[in-house]
Amino acid sequence: MGLENTNGYDLSLDERDCRLIAALQNGLPLVPHPYAAIGASAGMNEAEVIARLHRMLESGVVKRFGVVVRHHELGYRANAMVVWDVPDERATELGQRVASHDFVTLCYRRARCLPDWPYNLYCMIHGRDRNLVHNKVSYLIKACDLQALRHEVLFSLQRFKQRGARYVRPAAETANLGPAVGG
Repeated sequence: MGLENTNGYDLSLDERDCRLIAALQNGLPLVPHPYAAIGASAGMNEAEVIARLHRMLESGVVKRFGVVVRHHELGYRANAMVVWDVPDERATELGQRVASHDFVTLCYRRARCLPDWPYNLYCMIHGRDRNLVHNKVSYLIKACDLQALRHEVLFSLQRFKQRGARYVRPAAETANLGPAVGG
């Protein structure tokens, strides 16, 4: 499968790359040598896994490689998306300030949906209880000089799904799709 990114790199993936991506999408196993274990399931050795991942990161096929923390299982039951109405010209600066705090696990900017939704900066904060999250929000307001900005704290009520991205369908799922149409 061949792709091209904006940097002009050839993003060709061979069959071994596709097997590696499929093996990685469920996460790294919690073992002393996770790349060796992934390699064993993808039919390659640890060195090849590391080399292929390095190449895919450099070429832009893989943009980032990180951890999906299942915070609920760690006892973090209060999860809040905090939305802020920040001046557009300050969104990058304030977003970087907010994101610099260790307890902020996600921070990004989105377009406003006026007139009903004036918020354009979002951040996620997890805590063991709601009071702890509210305390962190209060700290952020003071530390980042956000006192004059409108915001709301939106707590999760129910978790439906939490996992990393999926790029390759499992073989069993692909087999149930039936024949391709129009190809």
